[in-house]
Amino acid sequence: MLLNIFLFKGNEIQDLEDLNIYSYPNEIISINDKLLINEIIKNHEKEEGSQKTNINQFKIAEPIAQFTNEMNIYSSCINGNIIIGLIFDNEDNPYDYKEITEELLTEILSDNNGYSFNDEIEVENLLISMFIDIRRFGDEVIEKPLDIEYYYQTETFFKIFLFGIDEVGKSSLVRRLKTGEFNDNFFVPTRKFNIEYIPVKEKGLLAVWDMPGQKSFRSKWLKGLQDSNIIVYMIDVANQRRFEESRKEFWNVLNKDELNGTPLLIIGNKTDLVKYSDKGNNEQLTLLKEELFNFYNFNKIKNRKWNFLFTSVKTNFNIDNIIPEIFNLLSS
Repeated sequence: MLLNIFLFKGNEIQDLEDLNIYSYPNEIISINDKLLINEIIKNHEKEEGSQKTNINQFKIAEPIAQFTNEMNIYSSCINGNIIIGLIFDNEDNPYDYKEITEELLTEILSDNNGYSFNDEIEVENLLISMFIDIRRFGDEVIEKPLDIEYYYQTETFFKIFLFGIDEVGKSSLVRRLKTGEFNDNFFVPTRKFNIEYIPVKEKGLLAVWDMPGQKSFRSKWLKGLQDSNIIVYMIDVANQRRFEESRKEFWNVLNKDELNGTPLLIIGNKTDLVKYSDKGNNEQLTLLKEELFNFYNFNKIKNRKWNFLFTSVKTNFNIDNIIPEIFNLLSS
C-alpha cells in the first residue's frame, strides 16, 4: 500500500540549504532529516546514464527502488533538480507500480499549457493526484489484505464515496462508523485522502473513500468518484454561512453525466449545534429540513435513488441508521 508521496526541488538538488520539500498526506520527511535526504539524492547521482524519457521540457529518469532509513522508497529524478518519490509498506514490491508511476508522470507533465514546478499549488495537486491514482491502483489491482480479500471472495464489495466541503465532520463520521468512538480533539480539518474498510455482517464490505474538503482539493473529487457504488454528501447544518458554497459544490458533482443512476445519501450533520426553538426538537428539524430542501434544490435531483438523513456524529444521533440506509439505496 502507498503510504506517502514526496517531492524535493532545488536549483542544485545537492544544496540542502536551497531545497524545498513537499509531501502528502503526511510530512514524513523534513529538512532536518539530512542523512535520509542525502542518501536518496546520492542514489540518484549514480543513475546518470540511466534511461530517460523526454516530455516537453522535462527529462524523467527511470524510477529506482531503494530501502533507506527503514523506508521502502521508489523515486524518479526530473531534470536533475527534482526528485519525486513514493513510500510503500515494507513488504510491497515497488516495481509493481512502475507502469502506473511512469504513466501518471507522463500524463501530468504532458500538459499542453506547460507544467510548472515553481507553482506550489500545482506541486500540491500533482502529489494528491498521483497519490489518489496510485492508491486506487494498489487497492484494485495489487493490494488485497487478507480480511479484505476474504470479503472480495465471499461477500459483496461496495465503494462509498464520501465528500463535502471542509469541517462538516466526514472523517469523524467514518471513525464513528468504524470504531463507535468520537473525540472532540481527534480531528483537525483533514488534508488527506483516506480509504477505510467497514465489514458489515451478512451484507458485505464497505470501502469508504473519505476525501478532503478544502477548496484546493475539490478538483480531485472526480478522480475518487470513479466506479463508486454510492455517493454520500455531507453538510454542516449549523453553519448557514457556508450553505451557498456547499450547494455549489454539491451540484458541480451531481451534474456530471457519468454519475447518472448512482444512488445518493445526503447527510445533514451537527444537529447538536442547531439552536432549537420552543416548538421542540422534532418540529424544528422538520422546518430545517424544509429550508435545506428549498435552498439546495434537493427536489430537483433526478436519475437516481436518494435520501436525506439528519445526524450528529458527536452525540451519535441517527448514526445507527446510516449503514442500513446505504444498503437500502444500494438495493435499488
